[in-house]
Amino acid sequence: MPLREALSLVENDELDLVEVAPEAQPPVCRIMNYGKFRYLQKKKDQGGGKKHTSVSIKEVKMRARTDTHDLVHKVRNIRRFIERGQRVKVSVFFRGREITHPELGKQMLNGVLLQVEDIAKPDISPRMEGRSMAMLLTPK
Repeated sequence: MPLREALSLVENDELDLVEVAPEAQPPVCRIMNYGKFRYLQKKKDQGGGKKHTSVSIKEVKMRARTDTHDLVHKVRNIRRFIERGQRVKVSVFFRGREITHPELGKQMLNGVLLQVEDIAKPDISPRMEGRSMAMLLTPK
């Protein structure tokens, strides 16, 4: 189609004349709404992450001498997070001289694990990380 004819079609329909293959003989052009085309391309590029699921890790913190009543609430939260399919990091923090008794933290984490072992399994067993001891639970 001659250039003048293509330009008149573009002006009537308020579209754009976009050169697709400038190296071809004669050059190849396309009549399109270029703004809409760019918008759709941008959406297509952003849409690549839609199919990925992000795994969130929830953290439940407690102290080495946390009372059993408070521990019941924390275990209830852990169960709720795991039932939603989230991973849970359970941390026991040691303050002051508590750090000299890491066995208290290990006992607490093992007690939590016993209470949620029907729905969760330990991904990372209890280990010291600085002044805290932590383990990671994942849904079964």
